[in-house]
This record gives sequence, structure tokens and C-alpha cells, in this order.
Amino acid sequence: MPKPEVNHDLCIGCGTCESLCPNVFKMEGGKSHVVAEDCGDCDCQEAVDSCPVSAISIE
Repeated sequence: MPKPEVNHDLCIGCGTCESLCPNVFKMEGGKSHVVAEDCGDCDCQEAVDSCPVSAISIE
């Protein structure tokens, strides 16, 4: 199953991913972190597409 990943070198900590997928992404230390591999009720692809610096991918 594909899982989301965050490139911490690119992440600017805007929080868009957490607002779109709060069950998967959490802001910690000013950067986004993946806390669950399954999106469940949200759409991880929307978080990928909405990241302003393209720091999120689905592998």
C-alpha cells in the first residue's frame, strides 16, 4: 500500500497537510511528520497536491 512521506529538507511548516489530513500529518518542531500510513477519511493526494513546496510524496 502506498504511504505518504515528507521531505523535511523541503518542508516549510505551513500546516496545509495537517489541516487536510489531520489523522496522517502532525506538525512537530516546525515540520510536518507522518503519524499514520492510512488516510482513512481524508485524501492524502490532496495534501500532496496542496503542498506549496512539493515536500510530500506518496511512495
